[in-house]
Amino acid sequence: MSAMSKPRAVREDRPVGRSRPGLALLALAAALGQAQAQDQQGPAPREVVQAFMDLAFVQGRATEAAHQYISAQRYRQHNPQAADGRAAFIAGFGRFVEQSGFRCVVHRLVAEGELVVAHSHCKQRPADPKERGSAVVDIFRVENGLITEHWDVEQAVPARAANRNTMF
Repeated sequence: MSAMSKPRAVREDRPVGRSRPGLALLALAAALGQAQAQDQQGPAPREVVQAFMDLAFVQGRATEAAHQYISAQRYRQHNPQAADGRAAFIAGFGRFVEQSGFRCVVHRLVAEGELVVAHSHCKQRPADPKERGSAVVDIFRVENGLITEHWDVEQAVPARAANRNTMF
C-alpha cells in the first residue's frame, strides 16, 4: 500500500466515525428491551440477596426480610436442619436471629445468573469480644425478584490457624 492510498475499511462516501441511523436505533431498541425484561423480572439477583442479607442479618430484622425477599409459594431449603417454606424460615431461623442477636458481616457477594453466593462472618453474640464466630457461605437462587432456594455451609473460626490468612 502506498503512502497515498487509503485503507480498504474506510469508505470515501461516509465520514469515519459516523454510524448508520438504523444501527443506532437497533442498539437503542435492544437496550430498552433488556431494561423492560429486567423490570418484568424484578431487581437483579445480586441486589435482592444484598438487600435480604442486610435487612435480615446485619440489621437483625429477619421476619421483615423474609416477607419482602423470600417467595411465599416456592422456597426450597437445602440445610437438613431447616424445613422448606417462608413460614418455616420465619418460625425457625428468623425467630432465632431476632431473639439471639445473631448478626453477620457480609464480606463478598458473587452472582452468576440467578445464583448468588454470600460469604459472611456471623456471630451469635457479636458484642462478646471472645466469640470468634463462623465463616458462612450461603447460596441463593433468585427468580422474579424473590429468593426461591437456599444452601449453606458453615465453619467455626478457629483460635489458631495453620497460616496467617484470615477466613475472610
